[in-house]
Amino acid sequence: MQLTKDIQLPKLQLRGMQLPRNFSLTRKSQAATVVGLEIESGSVGAVELRGSGTAQISGTAIAPLPPAIFHEGEVVNGDELGQSLRSFFSEHKLAKQVRLGIGNQAVVVRTVRLPAIEDPKELEAAVRFQAQEQMPMPLEHAVLEHQVVGGVPAEEGQPPQIDVVLIAARRDMIAAFLQPLRRAGVEPVGVDLSAFGMIRALADLAPKVQVPEGELPRPTSATLYCSVGDVMNLAVALGHSCLFTRASHAGLGTIVDRLAGARGFTAEHATMWLSHVGLEAPLEQIEGDPGAVAEARAALESGITAMVDELRLSLDYYGAQEGAVPIENVVLCGPGSVIQGIGARIESGISLPIIQAAPPALGGLDPAVAARLTLPYGIALEL
Repeated sequence: MQLTKDIQLPKLQLRGMQLPRNFSLTRKSQAATVVGLEIESGSVGAVELRGSGTAQISGTAIAPLPPAIFHEGEVVNGDELGQSLRSFFSEHKLAKQVRLGIGNQAVVVRTVRLPAIEDPKELEAAVRFQAQEQMPMPLEHAVLEHQVVGGVPAEEGQPPQIDVVLIAARRDMIAAFLQPLRRAGVEPVGVDLSAFGMIRALADLAPKVQVPEGELPRPTSATLYCSVGDVMNLAVALGHSCLFTRASHAGLGTIVDRLAGARGFTAEHATMWLSHVGLEAPLEQIEGDPGAVAEARAALESGITAMVDELRLSLDYYGAQEGAVPIENVVLCGPGSVIQGIGARIESGISLPIIQAAPPALGGLDPAVAARLTLPYGIALEL
């Protein structure tokens, strides 16, 4: 399925050996005011930024979504999503230029090591050859992007090599997002991975990496970013450069679904119960219906076990890649990060120190609201 003409998917321009500060699936001139939009199965979140470079937040909004519209990072009912988005943008008087974040298992990211090829056309050919081997989807049905993120200089008679991030996203999946946006009367000016937005929003909170001008980066440590939302978005990054990313179904959505199904709650009501119960306080000290309290705790216990298992598997997979940079810390964000006890459980489960964070620009908001808007904020940024 071809994307419509107003959203082009040009190849990214390489920036020599510099670490890129932004890496998105689409590129278009930054609008004076843009809305970062992120959709989950139970809600839609938006952050409106005005200006460029030193963009200022000019609006924020969160609204619930009706059930069966969106599930595990993908659009289920485009017509109803379009209607909901039209009402959402109208009610909150948001700008019509939108940068959309996506995060699901229809996007595949791989890092490969190649000879240092200076000619862009030759590099593109080498990348495409590698993508045919690495990507579990036909390339003719995918949007393919790549970017140099580092490498190894010549040593002991060996030629220099570069590390290249490959991204493939199914065209039909991207189109399924864009069509509801157009039905809602908004203009999609960019499509980005939610994981990249997460890195942009929070990278300044991670340790800085100093790279001498003109040299290939030779880092000794990277940061794992983890957003606990409807799905769990993971990204390993060096500065603003993403080295690895993955979306897992072991997120807050499965926990909400379990509790909602067991107690007959709406998704919104179930989410409130999960936040109320948390993982720290003894059950007998928590106010409310004992059955609901016990079921909420059971759903959280099961869900956090699944999250830790997924994190371990992802870390093992990332660590097995050639040239993998060791991870020394974790930045935790997203709606699930504010549930009491989740951060401590993850830290214990993967034996890495965790920082629970939201962007300083959202510091004046309620912590739960700031957590929900972290990804939309990062998606709106174009550094």
